[in-house]
Amino acid sequence: MIRALHRWPGLLALALVIILSLSGAALSVFPAAERIAAPQAEAGLTVAALADRIQAVYPGVEQIRRSPSGRITAYWFDQGAPGAAVIDPATGEGVASADPNQAERWLTNLHRSLFLGDGGRMSMAAGAAAMLILSLSGAALVARRAGGWRHWFAPLRGPLAGRLHVEIARIAVVGLILSSTTALWMTASAFDLLPDGGAIPATPTEVSEETGFALDQMATLLQTPVAELRELSFPYPGDATDVFTVKTDRGTGYLDQGTGALLAWADLTGWERVSETIYMLHTGQGAATLGLVLGLMALGVPAMGATGVLIWLAGRRGRPRIRGNQPAGRAETIVLVGSEGGSTWGFAATLHAALTEARQSVHVGPMSGFAPERYARAERIILLAATYGDGAAPASAKGFLDRLSTLERAPEIPLVVLGFGDRSFPAWCGFAKDVAAAAQAKGWPELLPLDTIERQSPQDFARWGRALGEALGIPLKLSHQPVLPKSEALTLVSRRDYGAEVQAPTAILRFALPRIPLWQRLAGAGFARFQAGDLIGILPEGGAVPRFYSLASGRRDGFIEIVVKKHPGGLCSGQLTALEPGDTVAAFLRRNPGFRPGRSRAPLILIGAGTGVGPLAGLVRGNARRRPVHLFFGMRHPDSDFFYGEDLATWQNEGRLTRLVTAVSRGARPHYVQDALRGEATQVAELIRNGARVMVCGGRDMAAGVADALAEILAPAGLTPAVLKAEGRYVEDVY
Repeated sequence: MIRALHRWPGLLALALVIILSLSGAALSVFPAAERIAAPQAEAGLTVAALADRIQAVYPGVEQIRRSPSGRITAYWFDQGAPGAAVIDPATGEGVASADPNQAERWLTNLHRSLFLGDGGRMSMAAGAAAMLILSLSGAALVARRAGGWRHWFAPLRGPLAGRLHVEIARIAVVGLILSSTTALWMTASAFDLLPDGGAIPATPTEVSEETGFALDQMATLLQTPVAELRELSFPYPGDATDVFTVKTDRGTGYLDQGTGALLAWADLTGWERVSETIYMLHTGQGAATLGLVLGLMALGVPAMGATGVLIWLAGRRGRPRIRGNQPAGRAETIVLVGSEGGSTWGFAATLHAALTEARQSVHVGPMSGFAPERYARAERIILLAATYGDGAAPASAKGFLDRLSTLERAPEIPLVVLGFGDRSFPAWCGFAKDVAAAAQAKGWPELLPLDTIERQSPQDFARWGRALGEALGIPLKLSHQPVLPKSEALTLVSRRDYGAEVQAPTAILRFALPRIPLWQRLAGAGFARFQAGDLIGILPEGGAVPRFYSLASGRRDGFIEIVVKKHPGGLCSGQLTALEPGDTVAAFLRRNPGFRPGRSRAPLILIGAGTGVGPLAGLVRGNARRRPVHLFFGMRHPDSDFFYGEDLATWQNEGRLTRLVTAVSRGARPHYVQDALRGEATQVAELIRNGARVMVCGGRDMAAGVADALAEILAPAGLTPAVLKAEGRYVEDVY
């Protein structure tokens, strides 16, 4: 609901909101510019002294005004001709024209009413209302994505467009809420929808009917500093019954022109003070610095509008259209999806079609929209949950566990949890397991026990569908055809071969970067943004399931590189190792946020064996900041599979690699990478005690041996690999 409330006002009112924000940002400059340009009254100057100075220069003065910026303007008649000027309060003389700034007037009319009068005011009010809805719903979505209000500034992940959208919103949302709320108040006031609340003193009935009392002798003016003045109006010349009218920050009063006596006074009401404060907050008049800050925040609106459209388009591409999707309040089956790349939505569409064919009413939506109070007719809830990174919630499931934890009790509607994942990742279906455990802890009734789908297997999904059909008492056949992400054609530009002499042919394959469309660059989609350690998915000819390889290069390197070992009978590895320069292969990118070096300057301990050194070499190559990096590299034999041997020597000379320790397993004295760690136990333990981050890449057996070795090394310090993982200082990419 919140997401829809945020999306549609933004899309429908995008142009109007952008006009409001840009014109408002431009107008925010004028109060500050006016304050800088206008001569300011010296401290302690009274209205009496100021009025006396101006009258001495302009005997026909009729009115003196002081704006919130401190600019003083005088209006007079000279031999029947009107005149006006900005006044220097030190001399009472005019120093600049009092004519209004035409650019400011034009922008003000645009900002208030689009030059369309009352109809335009109503349109801009609608734009302000849309901005308020966007700001409030956006704040709720940011909090949900960050994991709660307390984590408002938590680090973000995901495509560039999404991160920019949220980062700008985090800073600008307070200003946008303030600007839109005050705009609506001012519009209501302009249409007389709010009470007037102004206090005007009663017109004096008795005056001295004398004239000529000296301005610099009037007690009220002597007691009023110029800093409090708003307006001083002079009596009409020759009319002895007329009076001085003085308006200040405290109120309005009348002064006798013959005696200087205060004839009547009315203080500002509380309502007037509130209205003036709102006007100041919206325009910056009287608070130029605040106005500039709000103007800068308003400039974030066009950027958020552009990134919001990109996010919406990406969501439409990643989420299939589901025909006949029922409203949540009328559906018997609620299917909620937690997906990052969009593939899980395809399974949801298949499930929706099969259940609909079985005469069930079904609603499909994101797990982030979980709202059990809306499921009035639901008889079951099915959660299709993928896992992001190291066990985290995927994009469309953000906030689900928080929402569940806040419920006083779990829904009575039976639950089914189905996890999607890849066993090659350490956090295999980690999020789905967390969801199932949280539901069980809440006492949520279970229709089926937790089940999992490996690598988007249609066979696993069909098997689970049969079990679901039996539980529901209906025949349910799930025939799913996985929809792969859009791929790019990569052209091989070079290759380096190893291992043929030991019957383990391996190649370092380097591909040219594909052409990146502008929208992908802006959104950070596809190959527009990637790092060493991310994954490249390749669908082999004749195969239905993509194979993933860790990248040994980052976007800044200007190429795409992987290390591939040919496995006996391996379909994809056989095709890749047979490529020649100029050949192409279809591939797509998948982020791997759980395998990152982090941004600190703490040392890195990189541990890999065989082709697992590929992403580690990519990290070393990208170490332009010369962060301390210690690489432990396990190989069979230096003559056959010392991958990146020459490069590593060069990187050491350049300061990108601090230390290289190798372990050879096929020599006279077999030595594995975990043995190399034990041989450097003292230094490894010292590095880790000083905050080093450990990154392990390679086979599962190697990773298990490394964990055991590190457990021995760290035991005297009271540390374990599990503790380091909990601190985010031990990450793995194993297969």
